[in-house]
Amino acid sequence: MFPGYRIHAVTNGIHVGTWTHDAFAQLYQAKFARWQHEPEILIRALQLPDDEVWRCHQVAKADLVAQVKSLTGVSLDSELPILGFARRMTGYKRPGLIFSDLDRLATIAVRHPFQIIMAGKAHSRDGDGKETIWRIHEIAKGLAGKVTCVFVPGYDMALAKTLVAGADVWLNTPLLPLEASGTSGMKAALNGVLNFSVPDGWWVEACVEGVTGWAIGGDGDRGSDDDHAAALYDKLENVVLPLYHSEPGRWRWMMKQAIGSIASYFNSQRMMRRYATEAYWR
Repeated sequence: MFPGYRIHAVTNGIHVGTWTHDAFAQLYQAKFARWQHEPEILIRALQLPDDEVWRCHQVAKADLVAQVKSLTGVSLDSELPILGFARRMTGYKRPGLIFSDLDRLATIAVRHPFQIIMAGKAHSRDGDGKETIWRIHEIAKGLAGKVTCVFVPGYDMALAKTLVAGADVWLNTPLLPLEASGTSGMKAALNGVLNFSVPDGWWVEACVEGVTGWAIGGDGDRGSDDDHAAALYDKLENVVLPLYHSEPGRWRWMMKQAIGSIASYFNSQRMMRRYATEAYWR
């Protein structure tokens, strides 16, 4: 499209002050006073006490559980892991991928109980997106008694902030290679939430398998929906959920890795510096 020009990329970043839960903000302020102005210092999150990180997460999770109860009437179990998915409801983001095989999903939940929270809006002209939201409501009803699944209405920035801080695992399942960047996972990691995502957009850069989170499929893997669903189920059943239930120390270590490795880099300060030095001056 632009012959003779070098096309360059600057990965998005988030504003850490906006997307940090109050409990984590207080912890960061106590340990790293200039964290909002110099988020690079969050690399030192690796040195935070495990129990302090977990305490902050429990506060954020309790806020999410309370908000879900208030908006939907559904009571979540704060002792069980919560998988969160919240973004624009449209085809390429594949919000229904996790529901590809409901029998498999229910079988996994018998061995390793978990809960699913979903939220998002469809464009007013996106009929398929609206249909997806309706289908998720129907699926949630069908899973009752097997897997607690809830779609939270009224998606906006305030709800998004509660979701990205209170979930335990942040799920992202876009169709490769259509995710331009994505930022919700960055917001989640800022609060110690672990990403579980197809390696597309920003996650290609941020994923260190088993350290900052997990990938669904391999880099550049443009397999079918069935392939990606199978990869999602396999890793959820054999890696993610067993770790949560059986190795809390490792889980909390990964939470600190996510904060230190992701929040210290994928922020708006770094993004704007790169725009200023690599794009605007030209």
